[in-house]
Amino acid sequence: MRFASLMGEKPAEDRTIHDDLVELLTPGEMGEADRRTIAAGTRSNLLMERAGEAVAAEANRMVAPGSRIAVLCGPGNNGGDGFVAARVLAAGGHRVSVHLLGKREQLKGDASLAARAWPGPVEMARRDMPEGLDLIIDAIFGAGLDRPIEGEAGSVIDGANESGVPILAVDLPSGIDGATGAILGRTIIAKETVTFFRRKPGHLLMPGRRICGPVTVAEIGMDPACLLAIKPKTSHNLPALWHAELPQPHVDGHKYDRGHAVVVSGHMSHTGAARLSARGALRIGAGLVTVASPEDALAVNAAHLTSIMLRQVDGGEELSDMLADRRLNAVVLGPGLGVEEETTELVAAALSSGAAAVLDADALTSYAGAADPLFLLIRSRKPPVVLTPHDGEFARLFPDLAGHPSKLERAREAARRSGALVVLKGPDTVVATPDGRASIADNAPPYLATAGSGDVLAGMIGGLLAQRMPAFEAASAAVWLHGAAGARGGRGLISEDLPELVPAVFGELAAYAR
Repeated sequence: MRFASLMGEKPAEDRTIHDDLVELLTPGEMGEADRRTIAAGTRSNLLMERAGEAVAAEANRMVAPGSRIAVLCGPGNNGGDGFVAARVLAAGGHRVSVHLLGKREQLKGDASLAARAWPGPVEMARRDMPEGLDLIIDAIFGAGLDRPIEGEAGSVIDGANESGVPILAVDLPSGIDGATGAILGRTIIAKETVTFFRRKPGHLLMPGRRICGPVTVAEIGMDPACLLAIKPKTSHNLPALWHAELPQPHVDGHKYDRGHAVVVSGHMSHTGAARLSARGALRIGAGLVTVASPEDALAVNAAHLTSIMLRQVDGGEELSDMLADRRLNAVVLGPGLGVEEETTELVAAALSSGAAAVLDADALTSYAGAADPLFLLIRSRKPPVVLTPHDGEFARLFPDLAGHPSKLERAREAARRSGALVVLKGPDTVVATPDGRASIADNAPPYLATAGSGDVLAGMIGGLLAQRMPAFEAASAAVWLHGAAGARGGRGLISEDLPELVPAVFGELAAYAR
């Protein structure tokens, strides 16, 4: 399946060769893929040759014939890719100069072979870039970097950025951590990036995602069978990850077959968030949705609801009574509930039921600084629980994890500790399970930064859980669909628009799935 046109904010010039390659490999896992491919009979220098050719192909696309290109090469295999690219580009008629960080005689292995095959001079890399350049190719460090950049390398990177010349990064912009997306001291700011075989988490996690620019994934002959041995646990959140589990309507289906979601409303002056969640649950396909409303909010909610049902529920005991009906199989709590003891009572009631649960906003903040009772409730039940914090809410529940440099590992540890599936929101939303599986989304447009957007997402997750979609796939799908709907809405989007955009996104998905 191909879903390139549904990738939200990704620019049209993002020329990903395959947009259904969901596996993300850490730098260590990519090294293992290299080793296994070589052990299976592919020469390592052939992989480097193909990588350099892929870089040259991207460079050719970015510049006119006969352009002036500077290739910045580092002391490792990333530099070797740069030497190959330089040779191919020069043979194609470009005016190419090579600038090496370090000494040519210190190069080893395939990088040394690639340097010897370069027919031109090799200059020492320095801060001052040549005049009149059309393109700089960054082949300094790539994904292999594990320490902050400083000294001579930092000066060269600063000079490249300050030149104002477009930069094509090889594998990753030098200075970006391939596992976390963090900046290691300083970094190349790339216009585009070309990587090989599979993306890395650092291509999707902020700030790496922003610094990479559009990413091209080039196939260079790596053996896909190596993935069976590596068993990567991190995935790019694309439709290929979850589409097979997406509930499909059937001609003989009934609304009760599609589940019944409950969204718990706040009091009279705080009802809108719950209605946004309920609308999200209904639009994503739940057969029935009911807003559980306290008495003082009934009239307000009734004035705004039509296809969504309404039921009076005051307090945890009445919510328990309501959820005793097994047909009500998913519940969303938090939006507009208030940070108070009553909210924790409602959460306890929901988690004592047999319904899948989504806890958002105030349902999380009400446990700030005292989350162990919540985690005990989650671990004592079998139906899935999904927590949907943004960074602030996450810090209140997991204060010791808030400063961890890896968003991916923060989410994983939070899921392991709580026993819940964690959706750590942001432009690079991570979905993580207690067993370590995770997905990273990169299709969230800036237009989603609007009040109520997260409430809609919580409802969308609840709506898919009501349809009995597995929790990891349900949360990942909802995150992606939420981003795609936001991109479709564009500038001026408000949260009320989001549910109404979901059917069009589904229509495009159906067309691409055929």
